[in-house]
Amino acid sequence: MNIPIIKTEMQKSFLDKLRSRSANVQKDVTAAVSKIIENVRENGDKALLEYTEKFDNIKLDCLEVKKDEILSAYKRSSITSQLERAAENIKAYHKNQLRKGFEIKKENGTVIGQKIRPLSRVGIYVPGGTAAYPSSVLMNALPAKVAGVDEIIMVTPPQKNDDILAAAYIAGVNRIFRIGGAQAVAALAYGTETVPKVDKTVGPGNIYVATAKRLLYGVMDIDMIAGPSEILIIADEYAPDDYIAADMMSQAEHDILASATVLCFSEDKAKRVTECINRQIKSLSRKEIIEKSIEDYGGIIICENTENAIDLANEIAPEHLELMVQDPFELLDKIKNAGSVFLGYNTPEPLGDYYAGPNHVLPTSGTARFFSPLSVDDFIKKYSYIYYTEQALAQSAHDVTTLAKAEGLTAHAGSIEERIK
Repeated sequence: MNIPIIKTEMQKSFLDKLRSRSANVQKDVTAAVSKIIENVRENGDKALLEYTEKFDNIKLDCLEVKKDEILSAYKRSSITSQLERAAENIKAYHKNQLRKGFEIKKENGTVIGQKIRPLSRVGIYVPGGTAAYPSSVLMNALPAKVAGVDEIIMVTPPQKNDDILAAAYIAGVNRIFRIGGAQAVAALAYGTETVPKVDKTVGPGNIYVATAKRLLYGVMDIDMIAGPSEILIIADEYAPDDYIAADMMSQAEHDILASATVLCFSEDKAKRVTECINRQIKSLSRKEIIEKSIEDYGGIIICENTENAIDLANEIAPEHLELMVQDPFELLDKIKNAGSVFLGYNTPEPLGDYYAGPNHVLPTSGTARFFSPLSVDDFIKKYSYIYYTEQALAQSAHDVTTLAKAEGLTAHAGSIEERIK
């Protein structure tokens, strides 16, 4: 495989190519999704059943998965023990994200504060087919559960996947519906005769699902519009070449648009990693996807020094960042932009995908500059409250009325003046 080795003078052109992955959604996709959304909004379950037959080639009598089906799938799944241990790690991590409101009392009797409340009902979208990931069920549902969400509704294309249902059972999902695609997102946004309307929908999906989430933002909240997956590895001379190669390919196998990039400090290191990739790839099931991904959007960048590598990492703002160096904690505070950071030689990215506890729903395509991983915060809302005594109002009245009149809002001023006559 021809793995790009990028020298200092080529760094900018590589970054430009990396950013080009996030192309605008095609107009025909947006038009098709808009029609689906409107049909579901107007025709509810009838539209959902028709789309399921059309797109999934399945004629359903009932959209909802029965409770006994879910329990049976849990009992049949061969990975329930692993899912349960992963779930405990995820819950333990996210419980630390819980926060309380606050209240401030002033001497004049004023009370101001903030209350935090969980969302009432959220939707979890879970892909089907070849992209059936029970780990995503845990990562999307458990933070909502920890936040105290009353009801979690899961939608997933019709499929016979015991592991998906087992993960939903373990995560405490309340109801599951056999629907996928843009039509499932529309059903969650507007509600149908069978599918309840939700406050927010989270979870990955194809371009139609992502477009539906984007179009329906405002009708409900969403988590983020996820782009292709990516990993960036900063590797010193002591980082094992085989580890670097394995970690690059573990991410590249997701998708031909995925990006797996290494920042190292010598051409010899880059060549040794290349040799390891070409040796390891021979036995991998998704060899063709890995090859195209790395050749098109991956590579090994030769950096001048550690500062150059850190600057590049912060500019790329990767979804996953591995600091495969002798003292990773020394570099950790220098990282400004990343979805999740993996420290040292023995912390490969799949630990975060499945098991360690931090969420694997992460910002992509450079959006780690301003977005954060999915967390308990995504499933709460806040409101403020204010209490003033008559004395406190009188003390503040002149300031408030002056500001109101400066903006030309005399009725605002009047509501204060009426009380202090």
